[in-house]
Amino acid sequence: MLKYIFTWWHRQTFGTFLKTLFFGKLVGKDNLGNKYYKNKIDERWVIYSNNIEATKISSHWFLWMHHTINELPDIEKKNFLWEKEHLENQTGTTNAYKPNKISKSSLKKKYDTWKI
Repeated sequence: MLKYIFTWWHRQTFGTFLKTLFFGKLVGKDNLGNKYYKNKIDERWVIYSNNIEATKISSHWFLWMHHTINELPDIEKKNFLWEKEHLENQTGTTNAYKPNKISKSSLKKKYDTWKI
């Protein structure tokens, strides 16, 4: 219990918990389980579902969080056919993008080195 009071990396601090409890109004939840809140003076914040990772916020909720749009995002609505499901940053995981290895034999020098 003490780790939730004094540390921020366990979803929220004690101050955020109290602010959410007394002043927060739940306005929505995304497909990753993050909960979005706002209060009477239009402050907006998110409580992450598991680990705190800013890239877990989809672009639609990002616009709402930064007061770019006022209407709440519709999770089921896809604007474009090519639009994919939002993923958090995969760097450092087994799902990270790794390009094909470039072998030294495939590289050709564009110049000759000087010989002294």
